[in-house]
Amino acid sequence: MLSNVIASQIEFHKKYGGIVPEVASRKHAEVINLVIQEALDKSKTTFKNIDAVAVTQGPGLIGSLLVGVCAAKSISYAMKIPLIAVNHLEGHMFANFLSSPLSFPSPSLMERGVPSQSRDGVRFPFISLIVSGGHTMIVKADKEYEILGQTRDDAAGEAFDKVARFLNLGFPGGPVIDQLAKQGNPHAIEFKRPMLEKEFGYDFSFSGIKTAVVNYVMRNTKNVTRDELRMTNYEDIVASFQQAVVDVLVEKTIRAAKAHKIKNICLAGGVSANSLLRKQFTEHGKKEKLNVFIPSIEYTTDNAAMIACAAYQKFLKKDFSDSLLRPSQRLKL
Repeated sequence: MLSNVIASQIEFHKKYGGIVPEVASRKHAEVINLVIQEALDKSKTTFKNIDAVAVTQGPGLIGSLLVGVCAAKSISYAMKIPLIAVNHLEGHMFANFLSSPLSFPSPSLMERGVPSQSRDGVRFPFISLIVSGGHTMIVKADKEYEILGQTRDDAAGEAFDKVARFLNLGFPGGPVIDQLAKQGNPHAIEFKRPMLEKEFGYDFSFSGIKTAVVNYVMRNTKNVTRDELRMTNYEDIVASFQQAVVDVLVEKTIRAAKAHKIKNICLAGGVSANSLLRKQFTEHGKKEKLNVFIPSIEYTTDNAAMIACAAYQKFLKKDFSDSLLRPSQRLKL
């Protein structure tokens, strides 16, 4: 990895309590050329030494995707190099390969199912838990990708943001809840673990637990102010909420791996930065004698490195796109 430049927009969106699509796309357009040039400078290279250009085709916010696709197509055309379209979710899964450098995708690995030459790195097949603000799903990665289950309403990261917003904790909600929960008792409040019954398979639902938090706070603010409640047990509230969400995510992933007799499990997506999820995912996986893979913190949120890693397998197979490539807001895995 020669360089991995990230231009975060979090500070611009904090005052809105969430991502504003129009603002996001405008900020993308403002900085994309600067980011590309900085990446080249840090790599001590030029466009002349680039063999291919990769870009996220989707899923995501269409305005932001369009900025990236236009830039990549322009570079591909001007430099006469291949254009590679990458699914954003696949990129998150491939972040695990960046954290296991010895298993970085090799030509043999692209056959899927062929063991990596590394004994310690990620190997196909694997079960991946992808969890972020926009997606929560369990994927079986073998010769093809198969979505075993996904959220029926709110994504886990979305639930974190909504709970944080309700409690006036700020945006993004994930990091602040993660830190605040460390000061609380995760068993103080018994929030129901949604859809853990086997009849629901590997699907998720997090709108109910978000509502449960709201109802708990409303019931307990009848005789005290919201600020007084915040001074007493907000830590316990967020710790109990976080524990309930993590319990469901980990339990269903382990269950999927055992049912499909797959020994490798991977964590992916922005919420994979959550300290409790990382800890519990690792501990429960190892308890079941599974090989557990978790991306380095620097590769958990959206970044170009994971997209490049996913693109590398396509480059080896000459799986290129043409100038008619269009972004897709709801691109399927």
